[in-house]
Amino acid sequence: MKDIRIDPHTLERAEQRGTNPEEIAEVIETGLPIPAKHGRFGKTKVFKFGRHRLGKFYEEKKVEVYYTVHGDLVVTITVYVFYGSWR
Repeated sequence: MKDIRIDPHTLERAEQRGTNPEEIAEVIETGLPIPAKHGRFGKTKVFKFGRHRLGKFYEEKKVEVYYTVHGDLVVTITVYVFYGSWR
């Protein structure tokens, strides 16, 4: 297992967008690969949500994490969160 460093920018975006460091690490460790640009990597994972966010109910949320790899160190770049239903 590689060490994961969550960049302060990623943490700020995570708070704004509705995720947390634990989910970010889980996406990196067990998520599905997605395309990324400029030699970066991306992974995504769908989580059960079942709550309201900004006045609307969502069953699930999809978290996408973009990162770089430096030897045994994964450094996050940013995180995106989408709300809806993926089946």
